[in-house]
Amino acid sequence: MGRRPKNISDNEDLREKILNSALVLFTTKGYFNTSTQDIRRDADISIGAVYHHFSSKEEIAKVLYSNLLEKSTSAFEDIMKRHDTAHDRCKAIMALLFELTESRPAEMEFMLYAKHREFIPSATPICSSKPLTMMREIVQLGIANKEIKDMELVIATSCLFGGMFRLINLRLDCTIEGPLSKHLDSVWDSAWHGVAR
Repeated sequence: MGRRPKNISDNEDLREKILNSALVLFTTKGYFNTSTQDIRRDADISIGAVYHHFSSKEEIAKVLYSNLLEKSTSAFEDIMKRHDTAHDRCKAIMALLFELTESRPAEMEFMLYAKHREFIPSATPICSSKPLTMMREIVQLGIANKEIKDMELVIATSCLFGGMFRLINLRLDCTIEGPLSKHLDSVWDSAWHGVAR
């Protein structure tokens, strides 16, 4: 297979550079305290280069949010293929999100804690996004397959993942030291024992 023309690769790299700068600034300064000029400065490019790829700061945020949701959805789909049970799928999701909190904290903070509807009015709320919908579907299948107690879906999902999301929040706030992975087994065991048949 031939290589892509250089200008396509360069455009993609520049676009990625803009998105990465925006991600860092949105999570450190906040969306409303970040200007397109701030993004341009951080990316060390011209303002024309920014507007060549994105029509506005809101479009940058939309693309960033959409890309992160797509990456999460793809990772969850991979987990669904590799594991058969609700137990194994839910634990794998927890392990993945703990790992992403360590390796990509800005992405996790932007995905979980930014108030997207304030600056992207058309955005699907994170709780209704495809990755979180997939998590609920896995729990629903676990209930149907009698792996998980017959209980309200929202309660079962909260029992399984609520503690995980709280720990992620504490880690992003630097309240917990060390990688979350060292807590995975104890957090998972507590969560699973609360819902398992």
